Amino acid sequence: MLFARIRRRPGRLTQTYTAVHTSGMSTAEKRLLTAAEYLAIESAAEIRHEFLDGEMFAMSGGSLWHNLIKDNFARAVANRLSGGTCRVVTSDQRLKVDATGLYTYPDVLVFCGPPQMEDGVHHTLTNPVLVAEVLSDSTEKYDRGIKFGHYRRLETLQEYLLIAQDRFSVELFTRQGNGSGAAGSDSWLLSAASEREAEVRLASLGIAVPLAEIYEGVEFPPAAPAR
Repeated sequence: MLFARIRRRPGRLTQTYTAVHTSGMSTAEKRLLTAAEYLAIESAAEIRHEFLDGEMFAMSGGSLWHNLIKDNFARAVANRLSGGTCRVVTSDQRLKVDATGLYTYPDVLVFCGPPQMEDGVHHTLTNPVLVAEVLSDSTEKYDRGIKFGHYRRLETLQEYLLIAQDRFSVELFTRQGNGSGAAGSDSWLLSAASEREAEVRLASLGIAVPLAEIYEGVEFPPAAPAR
């Protein structure tokens, strides 16, 4: 059987599931989930979960502006890649980092050529060229730190974007090196854009996307009064 408990994961409140085997009425042996158990639970779950080291972590829904930015960026990239061999998918697509065992759902990812899927089943992609995350107060520290550490182990990944939702700000990390991803050994070059008139140049795809398109229709919170 399975039971659910709530605990704090760095940067956000999450729900975790742990497998339980009972022996009689008074004792219970707790153990972590296997990846196969996670995938079986996830296939029937109403909400999405990350999975790492035997535990599932519920993923909260994004704000209107978060979703609008995600969709704007995905559409802008897809329009520029139309007719080519690269494809854009958003947060319903599960991704696995084979090197670390993380299963997650990036806000936007791009893969080029044939998709590489875990076990040949079209549910879990393993070969993104680009991953983008829209930041929020509850996930920014995680997306910048621990999660980026996992993403760096993806051998195919060439670019990682962090997109703010409360201001014009896109940070692009571009892989430098041979792309082996061994122990996260490759270095990453950071470039940033913070003006509406600026654009983000995605070398891995050979395109550029203006911030004006990414933030179309988004309303930023009012600036704090100067002191």
